[in-house]
Amino acid sequence: MNGGDGRIARRFAALAREGRGGLVTFITAGDPDAKTSAKILCGLSGAGADLIELGMPFSDPMADGPAIQAASLRALRSGMTLKKTLAMVKDFRKRDADTPIVLMGYYNPIYIYGAPKFLADARAAGVDGLIVVDLPPEHDDELCLPAMQAGVNFIRLATPTTDDKRLPAVLNNTNGFVYYVSIMGITGTRAVSTDHVRQAVTRLKRHTKLPIAVGFGIRTPQQAAEVARVADAAVVGSALVQTLAGNLDKKGKAKPGLALAVLKQVAALAKGVRGARGKPVKAA
Repeated sequence: MNGGDGRIARRFAALAREGRGGLVTFITAGDPDAKTSAKILCGLSGAGADLIELGMPFSDPMADGPAIQAASLRALRSGMTLKKTLAMVKDFRKRDADTPIVLMGYYNPIYIYGAPKFLADARAAGVDGLIVVDLPPEHDDELCLPAMQAGVNFIRLATPTTDDKRLPAVLNNTNGFVYYVSIMGITGTRAVSTDHVRQAVTRLKRHTKLPIAVGFGIRTPQQAAEVARVADAAVVGSALVQTLAGNLDKKGKAKPGLALAVLKQVAALAKGVRGARGKPVKAA
């Protein structure tokens, strides 16, 4: 299925007109606290993020590496909930009506919240899409189909082990974009191979007209630029979360320059991506 005419589709159409790939940035809602997290969120688009993935904190994020696991735990300790995450998005929308926001996480918090109520509240808050990593196509009735009916894109993950036999099931009820996981294993633990990404994107493009965003293993402006040359967007998450963690004091509280440090990193990544259609960009 296509992505419709929502913010995500409009943003990728704009990127195509500009002749470049986009930058998708990930942070966890409420990490390390609600105020700091909101400050980062509201600064991402200005720093150059084209789309934003906002993590829904969960106590057992099994697909994520140590950095994002720690981010979830920090957010939960600070009192972040799914309801407060939606409130963050609603507040963001008062400042930014155009930048797409995708909530990323696991089904358990949504199930506890109540899927119908969650979808209604997410739509009202201004959420554009969902990535729910532990809901395979066999469970589309649970959330995927209701989300799409509610006008919220449901974005699926494809991996190096998603073969041509499995791929149609993955793509069948997917819209917005396809998130290609460029490496096997948990997030933030290995570097991405551009040659592998090129081959994978070429294969996926034979099966879908949806944009392809590539994540896992992208850390530097140069890596983001290389991926943006061959995919529709590069996704950076663990590297930003690690910068955030590096700006905490011994008690785990935000140092004064934390938000600025993260946003400066986003700006460097964005500069790399925006130069990706031209000559190679050196890492900052």
